Amino acid sequence: MNILQIGILIFTVIEVGNIIMLYFNPDSRIGNGIGVFNAWEKSKQDPEIHKFAGYLVNWVAGTKLIFIMMAIVVIIFGNPLTQLFTVIVLIISILSFFWRLYPTILRMDKRGEVTPKGYSKTLLIMITSFIVIFLVVLLISLF
Repeated sequence: MNILQIGILIFTVIEVGNIIMLYFNPDSRIGNGIGVFNAWEKSKQDPEIHKFAGYLVNWVAGTKLIFIMMAIVVIIFGNPLTQLFTVIVLIISILSFFWRLYPTILRMDKRGEVTPKGYSKTLLIMITSFIVIFLVVLLISLF
């Protein structure tokens, strides 16, 4: 197994945990659990809104599952060039977090709409770590 496959596999394992959390324990406050959003609990007061929110949670989980399954195919059957470009694409796609998601979670955190307070900082560290790890994997594979 080469360094690219290992990097993709580590990401895949972490994301499988997040998918399981979204499908089977969305109330959780760990991983991708939706319990950090105060609005999730409030949505339970309105069944129509809660069903819609639940649909979106499952949509996110399903979308993650599609990408994880494709990553598994790349790990097993992809040639080194495909694996290299997969890592590059993962870096770019993870960077998209800073375009829309981070500004939103930061505003919500400042307004007290997530619990625990400071959750945006946790996400910032986690997402930045993913990017750094993939950049290291990419650099190691190139040299």
